Amino acid sequence: MSVDSSNGLKARRARLILAVVVIAVAALLVAGGFTAATLMQDDTKGQPQAAASPSADAPARKGSGATNEPVTPEKGKKITLSVPTGQKDGVSTGFPASPVGGISAVVYFWEEYAWLDDEKAHQQLTAVASKDATGYVDKRVSEIRRMREALGLPPSGGISADITFTTAVNAARATTVAAPGLPIGHVMQVWVSYDRFATGPKGGRDEDPLRGDMVDFIVKWQDGAWKFTNEFDSLRSFPVAYEPTSRFAWNDGWVQVRHAG
Repeated sequence: MSVDSSNGLKARRARLILAVVVIAVAALLVAGGFTAATLMQDDTKGQPQAAASPSADAPARKGSGATNEPVTPEKGKKITLSVPTGQKDGVSTGFPASPVGGISAVVYFWEEYAWLDDEKAHQQLTAVASKDATGYVDKRVSEIRRMREALGLPPSGGISADITFTTAVNAARATTVAAPGLPIGHVMQVWVSYDRFATGPKGGRDEDPLRGDMVDFIVKWQDGAWKFTNEFDSLRSFPVAYEPTSRFAWNDGWVQVRHAG
């Protein structure tokens, strides 16, 4: 077999992995979400502030300009993510105690997450999980191993060195979760809409990437950081699907995110 043929097979395998994972992720990670109305402001006092959840008939948030046209995530104001201050165990750290800080923690985690490598993911999850999130890390790692088996890979390990995957979050939807016993603003649920694509040998790009998939996480402010938790899963709800040109997505709280710099 020629080198070009071998590279072609590897590139097709990368696309196949991504296609199968679309189905696997949908089955494993579907969950609920909330809306956000005060995501544009940061708190400077070092304590999380509540992100309100507008009702269905609440007035729409203002866009970035004076116009009578319906506001959409594409036209509306964007969120500039907080810049992390550190990196430990494969995840970014040092996000502020604010709605934007909580969203930033989720976005960075999901873009850095080794979602097909159970050993690296275990390290990352252990670093970000709340000490109160019983079984959270084991459950997520088990999901990865089941996914690997469904793809015909060994249940534990990484992926071929000549295949890489990139996750890019485009938009987020978040609000405060009214967690019993905790101050309002200390627990948030964050939905993200993201794209994921494979890069094969010699930098060959994926011709059919995963686009517009969604996943959610609940995070709480604990010990000076946003920690991922499963304590409040029963408080989840589902959002309107994210579409960049949809006024319904904007009214439901979806906003586009931008990395600083």
